Amino acid sequence: MRDNPLVLHVLGARPNFVKAAPVVRGLAELGVRQGIIHTGQHYDALMSDVFFADLGLPEPIANLGVGSGTHARQTAALLTGLEDVVLEHRPALVVVYGDVNSTLAAILVCAKLHVPTAHVEAGLRSFDREMPEEVNRVVTDALSDLLFATSPEALSHLANEGVDPAKVHLVGNPMIDSLFAALPKLDPAPVRERLGIEGDYAVATLHRPANVDDPEAARELVEAVLGVAEQVQVVVPLHPRGRQRLADAGLVNRPNLKIVDPLGYVDFLSLVRGAALVVTDSGGVQEETTMLGVPCLTVRPNTERPITVTHGTNRLVTPASLPAAASKALADGAATPSGDLPPLWDGAAGPRIARVIEAWLRGDNLSPAAKGILR
Repeated sequence: MRDNPLVLHVLGARPNFVKAAPVVRGLAELGVRQGIIHTGQHYDALMSDVFFADLGLPEPIANLGVGSGTHARQTAALLTGLEDVVLEHRPALVVVYGDVNSTLAAILVCAKLHVPTAHVEAGLRSFDREMPEEVNRVVTDALSDLLFATSPEALSHLANEGVDPAKVHLVGNPMIDSLFAALPKLDPAPVRERLGIEGDYAVATLHRPANVDDPEAARELVEAVLGVAEQVQVVVPLHPRGRQRLADAGLVNRPNLKIVDPLGYVDFLSLVRGAALVVTDSGGVQEETTMLGVPCLTVRPNTERPITVTHGTNRLVTPASLPAAASKALADGAATPSGDLPPLWDGAAGPRIARVIEAWLRGDNLSPAAKGILR
């Protein structure tokens, strides 16, 4: 292994930043040289720049500024942009996060250039190939050299797909690390005051293609959210993706429905912490509400994070069943996770990942006993 090897992190969307921050900190504490590539998949400052500030991430060494577009056009721009950066910096390892298009593009570029890769959040599966993210997950895990799993069921999925178990490490969830670190700053009061929210409220986040790309699906979803708004004020930090379609379907400011711009990491989680209910189609929000004990209704037929249902406060619903499910959740009051939090969701996933990477860079052979219990 070369002297002073470089680790690059490829970050494309908001959840990537949250997952990467604990890993970046952990590697910095071990003295590992590293850099961040910001793909610009989220090009609005409210969708990315504020997250760098909130999470204490260093300035990226490159910002590709690819913006939005169809899956093919966005992925093509990512492939060419990432290839240039990887060839320029010649990293010893590239770390990718989650399941967005930048994750897939980075894995493909590195596979072609024979640059080793690590995937944080490996092994999650919805078993729904109509989800673009599911395709990204499967391809990424098949090509990765190090696979970091956030929950036990991911180990089974990877084994069933023939992934070499020597590559796989159960490390816990770095998104929960970031939440633990942010907890002292999560105060709903200032955010509520700034947004003009009084009394009980729900938070809704909606952006999945299956929910917003088809006008009929968007209409059904908006009608369901309006049904929730008949019971409690609903605050919607509206993701740019699908904003116009949702607006065309009727998701606009009206009594008991407040549409706001995307919020930074601390502001958004402060708002969630004070909510009576969260309605979402986001994967990360399912995990964050599990940790915070906030009732969560996920408007999807499946989830790649079933542990948030079995160990947390999450429930899958259809648009048609959403208003009734919201009524029950509001009547039941504050949620509590079902027993203990998921294994290793203890705020130390980032350091575990960093120690595995640092040992891998040294060329150490990690024993099977070390997998999943590096602390």
